[in-house]
Amino acid sequence: MALDKTLLLQAATIARGLAIDAVRASESGHLGLPLGCAEIGAVLYGYALVHDPEHPGWLNRDRFVLSAGHGSMFLYAWLHLSGYREMTLDEIRRFRQLHSRTPGHPELTHAPSGVETTTGPLGQGVASAVGMAVGAKMAAARFNTPEHPIFDHHIVCLAGDGCMQEGVAMEAVAFAGHQKLDNLILIYDSNAVTLDAMADATQSEDTGKRFEAIGFDVQTVSGHDMDVFYAAFERAKIAGSGRPQLIIAKTLIGKGIPEIEGTQKAHGESGAQFAVAARKGLGLPDEPYYVSPEVQRYFQEHRRKLAAAYKDWETTFSAWQKANPKLAEILAASRASLQTLPQDTAQKAPDAANLLAAIAPFDPGAKLATRKAGQDVLQLLAARTPLLIGGSADLYGSTLNYIGDLKTGNDDFLWGHRAGRNIRFGIREHGMCGILNGIAAHGFFRPSGATFLVFADYCRASIRIAALSRLPVIYVFTHDSVGVGQDGPTHEPVETLPSLRIIPHLDVIRPADPEETAGAFVAALERTDGPTLLALSRQAVPTLNEIPRQKRREGVLRGGYVARQESTCLELVLLSAGSELQHALKAADVLGPGTRVVSMPSFFRFNRQPAEYRESVLPGSCRRRVAIEASVSSTWAPYVGLDGVAIGIDRFGLSAPGSEVMKELGITAEHMVEVARGLK
Repeated sequence: MALDKTLLLQAATIARGLAIDAVRASESGHLGLPLGCAEIGAVLYGYALVHDPEHPGWLNRDRFVLSAGHGSMFLYAWLHLSGYREMTLDEIRRFRQLHSRTPGHPELTHAPSGVETTTGPLGQGVASAVGMAVGAKMAAARFNTPEHPIFDHHIVCLAGDGCMQEGVAMEAVAFAGHQKLDNLILIYDSNAVTLDAMADATQSEDTGKRFEAIGFDVQTVSGHDMDVFYAAFERAKIAGSGRPQLIIAKTLIGKGIPEIEGTQKAHGESGAQFAVAARKGLGLPDEPYYVSPEVQRYFQEHRRKLAAAYKDWETTFSAWQKANPKLAEILAASRASLQTLPQDTAQKAPDAANLLAAIAPFDPGAKLATRKAGQDVLQLLAARTPLLIGGSADLYGSTLNYIGDLKTGNDDFLWGHRAGRNIRFGIREHGMCGILNGIAAHGFFRPSGATFLVFADYCRASIRIAALSRLPVIYVFTHDSVGVGQDGPTHEPVETLPSLRIIPHLDVIRPADPEETAGAFVAALERTDGPTLLALSRQAVPTLNEIPRQKRREGVLRGGYVARQESTCLELVLLSAGSELQHALKAADVLGPGTRVVSMPSFFRFNRQPAEYRESVLPGSCRRRVAIEASVSSTWAPYVGLDGVAIGIDRFGLSAPGSEVMKELGITAEHMVEVARGLK
């Protein structure tokens, strides 16, 4: 169908004006992309995207991801013109101001309607878009029927040169090409500019050939010719090649401000100083934040068309619900639960008590690695959580988090089996975690992914985005300490746990034995307002039978608990987490009846408990405290206080059998006894 170019060109001009006005007023922001991609925005939001501003949580909407999140005024302007209620002109005026819905980079928790995920760190949006494409394929495979295809949407991502240079994006697109995610349309704003210089100062590859080599269809078009861009976009939607799509859109960065357009100066706010002349050159009136009546009427009419499409889908969805009550129940009960989703689409947290009851007791005499205990727990929970999915960075045989039978490997997510519950990410830890974010943000599946804990540093930027966005991603990270042993210090995390524990909104849980591991997995599933990281051991640990089983399991849900109560007046508190709890219990045997042992598998969970509970576990009256853990000691300071001591490993590890490394570095009950006796 022919575009109404007269009004869409006017809308593009108005979007440019909104960006200029907002950046000028805030004296901060990025003008290059909003001005350079205005025609692309007009085609997408004025014609091509399937969405409905009146129903922003529409399950089958196209998802638009602005990976180049620094150009946030592009997204805010088009959401406002499209009629998203929360993106008012007042919010545009409050761009980058305190408590506005228009932060400097799009944030899922600030402006939920129309903002599909948090972006800004370059490349993260590309990885999230790939994850959304995975989620869409899984949803279609699990829920569509021949009579009622309720899921058939696309994931559209706008990225720039910076995104294309970031490793996380390249890991993700390589995965997308291999997986033949033909519902992904990646638009590359190719303006030949990066922040510091023209792009040829730092890149010389042929992007089109690169993407063809990894399995994409590629088109190169002008980003300013709306007919040409629209034709390319429509070809991408109906390509039928079984390949993801790349549209290389050649644009002029900062288009509309002659003094800086086409140069690196256009990237940031430099052009705002020319705002008056630019507005005049664009034909805009003196009135700031101007939106013409004609453009308003155009989008009002467009909203009616979008609403009609939504109603048609709603009819199909209602018929699907009646015809498939069991599937409808799964979809209603098990959708990935995001606090930031509209209330009519959010899911309540799973019932922890029922999940715990479903897990059979472990053999009291068993000595298991917590990764192995986790494997057993995962199978039981996955059977009761149909939309829980798992992935691994080429380490299923070590992380043991494959859902189903790893030997047969017959439930992989593949081109011919989109309902598979296991995703083989390859050796792409950062890409894996970025993709997991997209799966969670897409809103249907509960994603988990695994690697060795030491490689969390490769994943950190994506984990941080999950925490910032409150996405309920689960990380199953194994080989959690110097207990790894003979692989040596390159594979022995010592500083990793403390550095993860300080990320806001990230629950880190390090269970001590198989029963605490059961509680840890349930805690991860129970939490729906942010990510959880499970740190599991490679080495076998004893089952701590002296602590009642239910106490161990439920204690993890609270983050910390009294593992052994003193039998006389409280004189000393020993604290630990993970595989070192066994040493605290042994030390207490020697130190006498006035010794309490506290298990602290999750600091953040414990900190969220009522003050009365925290005081009951760690009474302020007892200042003689010793903690022990095979990691950097400093994060125990809030719990041992000024008068206590934390025994840890404040150096890198050693290559030797794990038990010998622990002994050499002082992680023993004997050392704990010695330190405790030295307290005043």
